[in-house]
Amino acid sequence: MSIELNEENGGKVLVVHVSGKLVKADYELFVPEVERLVKQYGKLSMLFDMTGFHGWDAGAMWEDLKFGIKHFTDIERLAMVGEKKWQQGMAMFCKPFTKAAIRYFDHTDIAEARTWLTET
Repeated sequence: MSIELNEENGGKVLVVHVSGKLVKADYELFVPEVERLVKQYGKLSMLFDMTGFHGWDAGAMWEDLKFGIKHFTDIERLAMVGEKKWQQGMAMFCKPFTKAAIRYFDHTDIAEARTWLTET
């Protein structure tokens, strides 16, 4: 599986670990879970762990764009954790597609990312 989801902090933080290459079918798991949590808690914080991630296929890119448009205001903070330079660039690329505060963290700083997500 390319996406693993875990709730933390009573469900207000969604940890999304992506690995390999995302395909359209991966969003069939991801999107309903985000929508359930948004309905239950309102705005979410998300830790997007890209350790071992290699990108998207065309179908997954389209699903990701649709997700960003639909949930533009549902994510309050987005911590992007990665290990490669292009992953760091993803944090800048995502900014126009969300109202979330976005920060990139190296994978060795994942504890700091979790702390940042829960700060008020």
